[in-house]
Amino acid sequence: MSTFQIIFTPSAASDMARMPKELQLQILGDFRGLPQQVVGSELDDFGKLESDGHILHRFRVGDYRVYFERHQLGILVHRVLSKNTLKDFFFRSGIKVGEDQALQENPKFWQLIESAKSS
Repeated sequence: MSTFQIIFTPSAASDMARMPKELQLQILGDFRGLPQQVVGSELDDFGKLESDGHILHRFRVGDYRVYFERHQLGILVHRVLSKNTLKDFFFRSGIKVGEDQALQENPKFWQLIESAKSS
């Protein structure tokens, strides 16, 4: 079996770096069972967002949401966002639908994800 890696984009690494060390360790600790779930399933246990053939999955870790996709080496983490940030976003935008549906339909979310690739 090949090595499973969790790869952070520069934006995701920056998201993590802004958190207190204890919170970083908690989030990373919650990743422990993730390799088996990602390799051994069709990711049905995770939120799913789709746009233009691009599929992201959402993994909840306490008050944070980790947005990732499968990668040939494991998973590629695009963003780690506070749920309060999303709540604020929904409130300001007047969005009244489920979290995953709202995000996948919002072009600004996909711009946020794409900007992580170019930074």
